[in-house]
Amino acid sequence: MNADLRTRVGGMDLPNPVVTAAGCAGSGRELSQFFDIASIGAVTTKSVMLEPHAGRPAPRMAETPSGMLSTTGMQGPGVDVFLQRDLPWLLARGGRAIVSIAGAGVGEFGELARRISAADGVSAIEVNLSCPDPAAPSGRHFADDASHAAAVVQTVRSHARSDLPVLAKLAADVPDVVELASACVEARADGLSMINTVRGMAVDTRTLRPAVAGGMGGLSGPAIRPLAVGCVYRVHEALPGVPIIGMGGVRTGADVLEFMAAGASAVAVGTTNFSDPSACSRVLREFTEALEARGFARASDVVGAAHRQGAGA
Repeated sequence: MNADLRTRVGGMDLPNPVVTAAGCAGSGRELSQFFDIASIGAVTTKSVMLEPHAGRPAPRMAETPSGMLSTTGMQGPGVDVFLQRDLPWLLARGGRAIVSIAGAGVGEFGELARRISAADGVSAIEVNLSCPDPAAPSGRHFADDASHAAAVVQTVRSHARSDLPVLAKLAADVPDVVELASACVEARADGLSMINTVRGMAVDTRTLRPAVAGGMGGLSGPAIRPLAVGCVYRVHEALPGVPIIGMGGVRTGADVLEFMAAGASAVAVGTTNFSDPSACSRVLREFTEALEARGFARASDVVGAAHRQGAGA
């Protein structure tokens, strides 16, 4: 049996549900040495900002139990270079592009959406809401306040082409992830990406100093997967008609199956790319085998299976 792997996320049709997570694949160039990037559902680009950013000083990453702590500070060349160099490269190789955007304010998000919308070949815009909110107390992100997050999504939606899906990327370490998701959907997000990294800290016991510059960083990897699956489950239960790209600690095809059963329509592979740059290809193969072994004819049949009695083959 050859299972039908096609899936649909907020008006975006993908040949299969395996995509990359923002920040873990650049724009696909590095991973293309290890597998055909056109073979996976899509490449979610590293978050693009309006102007070039040097990012934080080193050290930017630290290994943690079953995970990784990172604080890159949105390093990147800015949207003009992305549109002139990185996006054309990805599209020329048959890749599908979900462009992640990050703004220093609501206005920047709108301008980014306008510029990205003017480019041909973009499949969707992902709105990175885990950016510092200049209108809020120091250290708070847009995702920390549902109304602020909704304002960003509404601005992006109003500046983006009407046919271009807008996905709101949600954090888990917020007061209420369902409230946050609902606010973003009411602001006309076409879908959700969840979850982003979880804020955390590690101390280098040799120096007794923070292990990454700035002290706090974003925790990713298998350590956060149960948290991520739980968030996807809760949001799908509350908003069953809203498509979700699930992510957080995905390493195997079984992990993809788990996220989809919880309610995700597609699943992003992130941190594991750093140790296994061919992971996306392997995970897709493993997922296909798991799907067929359980007798599912279509990947879409798995979505939300954990919410249904008698689910599974």
